This record gives sequence, C-alpha cells and structure tokens, in this order.
Amino acid sequence: MNVLLMTDKLITGGAEMYFCKLENELQHDELTLFTAAATGDLKTRIKNKYQFLELTRQNHIINLLKLKRIIKEKDITILHANSLRLVLYAVLLKRTSKKPFKILYTKHNVTILEQKYRKMFAGLLNRNVDKIITVSDFEKHSLVRLGVFEDKIKTIYNGVDLKQFTFSEKINRENRCKVGILARLSEEKNHQFFLEVAHSMRTVPNVEFYIAGEGPEEKRISDHIHRLGLTEKVKMIGHVSQPETFIREMDMLLLTSKREVFPMVIIEAMAIGTPIISIDKGGIKEAIQDSQTGFLVEGYIVQEFAKKISTFISQQDIKNKVILSARKKVEQEFSLEKMVNHTLREYRANA
Repeated sequence: MNVLLMTDKLITGGAEMYFCKLENELQHDELTLFTAAATGDLKTRIKNKYQFLELTRQNHIINLLKLKRIIKEKDITILHANSLRLVLYAVLLKRTSKKPFKILYTKHNVTILEQKYRKMFAGLLNRNVDKIITVSDFEKHSLVRLGVFEDKIKTIYNGVDLKQFTFSEKINRENRCKVGILARLSEEKNHQFFLEVAHSMRTVPNVEFYIAGEGPEEKRISDHIHRLGLTEKVKMIGHVSQPETFIREMDMLLLTSKREVFPMVIIEAMAIGTPIISIDKGGIKEAIQDSQTGFLVEGYIVQEFAKKISTFISQQDIKNKVILSARKKVEQEFSLEKMVNHTLREYRANA
C-alpha cells in the first residue's frame, strides 16, 4: 500500500498541521507514505524528507508532471488530497494514468465551488472521489445536503497530540486576566468582532486582550486597534511557533470566526486547560457543549461574549468544572492517536 499524501503549501494552518501530523505519525508494516506540498514554514516539521516531493506554488503543469512521475515510480495506490485543488490534480492524473489508483479527499474548508456551483461540486466528488473524510459530522451532513453520496463520507475528527498539548491547571490571577485569539489574520476569522468585545470591556481593570497569528489583515487590525484607542488594552504578538505556549499563557480563548468547519485551536485549548468562548459555527458544538466543555454564543453579540468572560473571571468553580470536562472529552474523542488509526483504517479499506 503506497500512499501519496498531498497538501497545497506548508504554511501554518489547520489543513497543513493535519498533513504534518499524518506525515509524522502514520506508520504500518503494510504502508509506505509519500508526501507532496509547496514549501512553507512548516517544512521543518516534515520527518521523512527523503519521501517528500516539493511542489511549486503556482505552476500547475510542473506540479502535475512531478506528481505523475512519482505515481509511476513509486507505484502509488492511493492519492490523498487535502484541498479541492489537489482533488482536481488527482482527477487529471487518474485520467491520464495507465495504472489505476484510489482518490481520498479530506475536506477542511468551505470551497467557492460548493457555494456557487453545488451540483457541479457534488458531481465532481460523486464521480471521481472514492472516499471523503470530513472533520466534523456537521460537514458530513452539509455534503449530503449538497447531493454527495453519504456512503462515500466518513467523519474523522482532528486529533490533538496530548504529549505536546499537556494539561496544566490555571493559576487564579485575581489581578490579571488574559483573553486571547489564535488564528490567521484573515477576514473570515473576524478579528474586528474580537476588538469590539475588547472595546466593550475597555473600562474593566486588569483584563487584557492578545492577538496571535499573522496574515493579510495584519495592518487593518493594527489600524483598528489604534482607532478604537485600545493600544494599552490589546496586544498583537505576531507569529506563534509554539501554539501550546500561547494557549497555556491565556486565561481563556475566544473564537469569533464568520465560518468554520472544525478548528484545531478549539480542541488544543480544551486539551491544555484553557477555557473557550466560541461563536456557534460549523462543527464546533461537536466539541464544545455549552456550559460543560466551554461556552457557545449563537450570534455576534458583543454583550454576550463580554458576559461569558466575566462569568469565567468571577466564578472559579464553573471555570474549573469546564476545564476538567473539556480535557476529558479531548482524551476520549479527539486524540492524535485516534485520528491516525482511523485514517489508516480508511487507507486499508480503500487499498
């Protein structure tokens, strides 16, 4: 069983971290795993570099030729794509290859094709993809509603490395509370709303807000902080190479995205013991049970987020209960070991 696992580029992101985890951890006597991606800051995380093929960022012809060569030379039996663009690559390669192989697709994000051309998207997957892995049941049901065949879809939750994201009890710092957001600085992550929450609590003493991450919206977010007069209240700390350190330093995390499928940061925070207050989007409620393993807010209501923050600050017993329940849920349902084993099972079923 020779598998070629592909992702777009090795920048920091959920799909890319998923790729790295599988590359690092997938091992079996019957499996040889090859990988392919354009370069990025996560390239240093690749363990088996001699089995890694570097793609270009924009030249599709060169990428297709490289992939066609490795499929032939390594006798690839499964092509595992981590983006819709790479599914299209796989379809083209399969149609021009003399040797058959299976196509697996892990769907991490909402794509433009499914939003604008639903029938075309469903038809593409139904005709060409042998197995679709979704990272939440919410996404699985969304695909079925679009017309994708249900028997093609399997939910495998993202997994947290519990050795990396170790649990630690929060120190009750009565004179200081750190509220953070860890996300790519892009429009869909909705940092503007995070700043509105910070602005609503500008007169609350000893509550500080931290923004971790980098991306195209960095200047706009920085300018907005200045316009709101929050330079002393909100700090931007840029790229975080060790997310577990940032999450552990926060007293709580907010998630304010406009759309999500199943964000890794949720279960990473739950594993570490940092409580989450999140907008109720996508498959988030499959991890966060309101008032049990975190707090969910149905709409973008500044006062509701501020109220939840105040609850965590003032009611230590509720906070401790949520923290312990969240860690237990991650251990039972969202471990890296479970994700790897279930993915291996799909490889073997489709070999």
